[in-house]
Amino acid sequence: MLYKDFKESIESLDFSSMEDFIKYIGVTTEDVLQWKERNQVPHVVSVLLHLLKGEKALCKNSTLDNLVEECLPLATLLEEVSSFPYKLEEMFLLQKKLNDSTNGKNWELGTNKFDKEINWLRCIHMEAAELIDSTPWKHWKAINAEADMGNIHVELVDIWHFLMSYILQETNVPKAVSLVNAHCIFEANKEIVIKDMITETEKLSYIALAIQTGNMPSFSGIERFIEQFFRCCKVTGLSFNWMQKLYIGKNCLNQFRQDHGYKEGTYIKIWNGQEDNVVMVEILETMDDVSFDILYAQLKESYNKCK
Repeated sequence: MLYKDFKESIESLDFSSMEDFIKYIGVTTEDVLQWKERNQVPHVVSVLLHLLKGEKALCKNSTLDNLVEECLPLATLLEEVSSFPYKLEEMFLLQKKLNDSTNGKNWELGTNKFDKEINWLRCIHMEAAELIDSTPWKHWKAINAEADMGNIHVELVDIWHFLMSYILQETNVPKAVSLVNAHCIFEANKEIVIKDMITETEKLSYIALAIQTGNMPSFSGIERFIEQFFRCCKVTGLSFNWMQKLYIGKNCLNQFRQDHGYKEGTYIKIWNGQEDNVVMVEILETMDDVSFDILYAQLKESYNKCK
């Protein structure tokens, strides 16, 4: 909904002023000023306006209030889902930019600028093994240890880097967004079952090996890959929104690593006793909205303190 339509809708309702409506829906004047600046109103507010149309004595209508309250979770979900294509496009474009920078133009042909073979399938297989190694899967060692869920989520995001790269190798950004979008709507598990997490991750590895060994067609393999990846997100409790936030963080860290000697072997990965991944996540947790440039600047500040 455009801001102009929003104002007209408010005027047609039984609110004495814009301030009364703002108070009713529980937002601030600053929120409304941002809507006006962007000429766009959140989907949840649009749904509320449709519910309120034609009703009388709105602020004292408990039946209507209950209806609005029941609709809020669905409206919030719809608002989140509507942002998925934009978030996916942003991630795919960032991944392409990182690959262009790291591997050189035409990396999609299978070699980098140093004539080194690129094998995204092997990358996925190896990252899946690292994810499993963050669980207490060994029957002979630390059998009562806790799974490192923070690192498991980071490993999943690493897999996402490589999976996006594989998809981009086989198609283009618009097609990639179209392929992935429908799989992003899921509810992450609150209770984590270690055995299920390991099993689903192994399936991801099996798909990579099946395509690489010629036992699964590449394109149908991509669709299986996408479905299985988000299945892994679900069973590990990794929501799409946190995955996207982690991806921006890890993409930024990967670029930071490349800019500071990662390929040459001079990069310092442990920052004052903490791995750079951990530092990156700690910074992310302080940010409401992820900004690549702001995160990069904060990583640089932290890195300079450990040199």
